[in-house]
Amino acid sequence: MPKSLWLLVIGMMVNVTGSSFLWPLNTIYLHEHLGKSLSVAGLVLMINAGASVIGNLIGGNLFDKFGGYRSILLGIIITLAALIGMNVWQGWPYYVVFLTVVGFGSGIVFPSMYAMAGSVWPEGGRKAFNSVYVAQNIGVAVGAALGGLVASFSFSYIFLANLLMYVAFFLIALFGYRHISVDSATQTSVLSEKKVIRNKSKLTALLIICAAYLLCWVGYVQWQSTIATYTQEINISLKQYSLLWTINGALIVLAQPLLSKAIKRFEDNLKLQIIIGTVIFMVSFGVASVSDTFEWFAISMIILTIGEMLIWPAVPTIANSLAPKGREGFYQGIVNSTATGGRMIGPFIGGVLVDLFSMQILFMTLIGFFIISLTLSSLYDRPLKKESPVSLPVQ
Repeated sequence: MPKSLWLLVIGMMVNVTGSSFLWPLNTIYLHEHLGKSLSVAGLVLMINAGASVIGNLIGGNLFDKFGGYRSILLGIIITLAALIGMNVWQGWPYYVVFLTVVGFGSGIVFPSMYAMAGSVWPEGGRKAFNSVYVAQNIGVAVGAALGGLVASFSFSYIFLANLLMYVAFFLIALFGYRHISVDSATQTSVLSEKKVIRNKSKLTALLIICAAYLLCWVGYVQWQSTIATYTQEINISLKQYSLLWTINGALIVLAQPLLSKAIKRFEDNLKLQIIIGTVIFMVSFGVASVSDTFEWFAISMIILTIGEMLIWPAVPTIANSLAPKGREGFYQGIVNSTATGGRMIGPFIGGVLVDLFSMQILFMTLIGFFIISLTLSSLYDRPLKKESPVSLPVQ
């Protein structure tokens, strides 16, 4: 793995460690500490994620125009400004304002990180994206484990820890990413890709798989919102809830050798990998729907983690394979915006369903979403087959 990719991996790990102090506890903070309903909490998270979607799209285009270094620094500076404000002014409605700006700034960073990873190690294929994905989950494991412990003393310490980690990320990016060069071949003018621009089959395929991706995220994000508050109601402690995310991140990191062997079976069939991952998601939420103890939620989380290990790295890999030269950042921006879109509407949908009906209705609805996702995943490469039935970039 190239040195430049290692720098990206370390930066991503520090970035996500900082944010993981906060995001698993957002809904709990809004609901338990600020006294807002689940619907209101979901709306706040939707605004945060909506800002991140805008940041994703802007960040992807900034990467294509100005490169990853400037784009990442801009996103970090915006996020740092918001985190400083969050540490100075706490409570309602300041929290909403700063959380929204944090979403926008961090949204700019992610597509550039992924696009740079694909550019500095193109021969690595999915390995480059999987490395970034693993780094994210090391951050999740460490941040979530420490977050629950720190929050048990004071939520103010959570905001401070997030700020300090982002300062470290800024220093890594400032001094480490300056000399990371992106292959000029990937930055050629889009005007030279006239055939690709006229033929929308690759973009259509990406949008279909991203629709399936979005539905998976709508379900996944419930663990950070409605399920988070539900665990509190059935007397699962904050530390135990944070431990669920530690299990998630640790399993992803420790299971990589075993996963690498399993994924070889899907070397040329990412579609099957995503379909199997979605089925595993359905099983996980089936278990969660009947869980009433920490042990059963831990089992559900383990199953969920296996599913995400198959789905999450596969979609950016598909986007990288489909992207025409000079548009890698834009395509990764679409993927990141899709994930953020799921995080945007998921808490709100979940909060409304639980407030109006029950957790059981929510679980049934999510399983329905996964069935739709399965259908979309199985059909996404139809436009590619119509264009070129002999040679497909990704199946």
